[in-house]
Amino acid sequence: MKLSARPILDSRGDWTIEAKLEYENGCLAKASVPQGKSTGASEAVAFPAAVAARNINKIISPKITRSSFRDQLALDEFLNKLDGTPAKKKLGANTILAVSIAFLRATAKTKNIPLWKHVRVISGIAMRRSRTIAYPRLFINVINGGLHAGNNLDFQEYLVIPKCRTIQESVDVGVRIYQALGQELARTKGKNARNLGDEGGYAPDFRNNLEPFVILKKVVESLGAGKKVDFGIDAAATGIKKTNAVQLRAVYGTLIKQFDLSYIEDPFGEEDFLSFKSLSAAAGENIMIAGDDLTTTNVYRMEKAHSEQSINTVIIKPNQIGTVSQALDAVRLARKYNWAVIVSHRSGETNDDFIADFAYGVGADGLKLGAPARGERVAKYNRLLDIEKGRN
Repeated sequence: MKLSARPILDSRGDWTIEAKLEYENGCLAKASVPQGKSTGASEAVAFPAAVAARNINKIISPKITRSSFRDQLALDEFLNKLDGTPAKKKLGANTILAVSIAFLRATAKTKNIPLWKHVRVISGIAMRRSRTIAYPRLFINVINGGLHAGNNLDFQEYLVIPKCRTIQESVDVGVRIYQALGQELARTKGKNARNLGDEGGYAPDFRNNLEPFVILKKVVESLGAGKKVDFGIDAAATGIKKTNAVQLRAVYGTLIKQFDLSYIEDPFGEEDFLSFKSLSAAAGENIMIAGDDLTTTNVYRMEKAHSEQSINTVIIKPNQIGTVSQALDAVRLARKYNWAVIVSHRSGETNDDFIADFAYGVGADGLKLGAPARGERVAKYNRLLDIEKGRN
């Protein structure tokens, strides 16, 4: 087994890490790691790409090539022990995850099974019994704000969430909404309104934080798709400094009432478990209140959120925690709590489509994958379509 790494560019033109694993039988697998701009303080530590590559080539590779691992858990436990810190402060979470995913992908290739099926087998995770569809719903970010755009919106993501019977139909609905929204914004706000944010969503200025949904609702209804989508937001409220929790809760109440919002992610600051609890209690079980910066794919943060009754939905981002096995542990815990599971990309993405297989493999309730534009986002859409059609 030969392991090597190099820096590559992500979707923002920043350097990130790619690992390559080669077996003696000719099997080769690569994995690259995304990175976020809006990050939770409790996320595991990410190292600069050059340092991460050096750590793989100089520290991890010599030890791995002299070892053998019976399965994914053994490899990940080895990597965690080699680092020796919960937050991956010695080697870097991005460093370790690149190796972890490359090993997962190489093992699936060796077994000659699709990556998502290998994930399902090793995870032992089944879909929630309440699920009515067999694939993750698509959480499509069509308008960008906050740290992901240069506009005046406080909220980071305005989402449309198709409720269709197939991935193909969901993608088609999302694409039609995205294209029609671009045309409407160009008509009402000028040609520059079609400029894009980090995740491919449109990023013009708006009158206020509610106007995007006014326009989105108009577009969706003009397409006759009102019964085919739900609306949601990622507030990323840790980054909102000018508004307090009471004011934010009032805004969410308005959004729920006026636009029938069904999903709210990170509505308050990352340590404000009690405000999350208050909103969850008021919103009821039919509205998903999701933790991301609050929980950071960390089982200890998730345990606290559960004890405080803060959320009913959790975001899973493998790069927040550093290994495939730990991300699977987080999904298992969410299932134990009967939370909805939403697997997510990051704002600084690569063309690696791993999260599509991961989300499908664990039977996630949803997958956040950005707008249906830009190659690093489209790679995930196309991978889901391949999975649905039975292509490896």
